[in-house]
Amino acid sequence: MSEILYERTMPQGHVVRIRRLTPDGTAPMRAVIEIDRRAGSPRTSGGGGHPPALMAVEGENEPDVVASLLPFVQDDASVARLLAQRGVR
Repeated sequence: MSEILYERTMPQGHVVRIRRLTPDGTAPMRAVIEIDRRAGSPRTSGGGGHPPALMAVEGENEPDVVASLLPFVQDDASVARLLAQRGVR
């Protein structure tokens, strides 16, 4: 199973995603919200790596973790607030 639990492209072209940090089936499960601001650009490197996490949560299972993070990733204004809290422009 993929470590990406949710992903969408924002109007500006950035990709917001929920990514699992713990192995599949591990309890408690941890996941983060991250914004890939270079998605689709020529600067995107194939070297792996992940953008800095904007928020992290821990829960009993994947549905619980995804449900707790979805309100923050489905709304562009919420994503903007998370970026502002982290000082990302």
